[in-house]
Amino acid sequence: MGAWNHDGVTSLLLASASPARLATLRAAGLDPHVLVSGVDEPAVVERYGVTDAEDVCLVLAKAKAEAVAGSEEVPEDALVLGCDSVLAFDGGEGVEVLGKPADAADATARWRAMRGRSGVLHTGHWLIDVRDPAEGGSGATLGGVASVTVHFADVSDAEVEAYVATGEPLAVAGAFTLDGLGGAFVRGVEGDPHAVVGVSLPLVRDLAREAGVLWTDLWAPRG
Repeated sequence: MGAWNHDGVTSLLLASASPARLATLRAAGLDPHVLVSGVDEPAVVERYGVTDAEDVCLVLAKAKAEAVAGSEEVPEDALVLGCDSVLAFDGGEGVEVLGKPADAADATARWRAMRGRSGVLHTGHWLIDVRDPAEGGSGATLGGVASVTVHFADVSDAEVEAYVATGEPLAVAGAFTLDGLGGAFVRGVEGDPHAVVGVSLPLVRDLAREAGVLWTDLWAPRG
């Protein structure tokens, strides 16, 4: 573990376009920079040859963080965080690894299969310390996966159609949200609810700690 950073706030750069992840981090006292990676996700998965849900989300999170870490736009005092989520769901023909739906028809079919059942949402996290070692940087590059069991409500066809028509499920892994319109269609979760939104705060804290940075040093200054 690196030496603790006691010099004040360390920047966090989120390599994700997810407004839910950004909102979660802000609500926890951080004010992350955002730089979207633009990673070709299917190409990354094919290159690594992974099929297990936990491996898929972790290699994608790593690819996103690495794509951003070398950019000139990254602050010199930053930790770069990449995240990716997938849903592992067994619809009766084996476990499928589901990211964002391809279209409305895909989202509708998923919800008709998921309703009244459960799946496991896996969110991969990858953290890269880009700080200069002379300034306390650890050079750390490390990751982890937060996995949460999600129990879906037995929603009606009319509810599925109305939800899909909002467009929300088309933009998120697993075709559902916990913090949005889909919240009423989730009966419960087992695990860190933040991970369902897309970023596990306890896991990010642990990764930052391994990089030698206290979670409280990531808090934004308060006026």
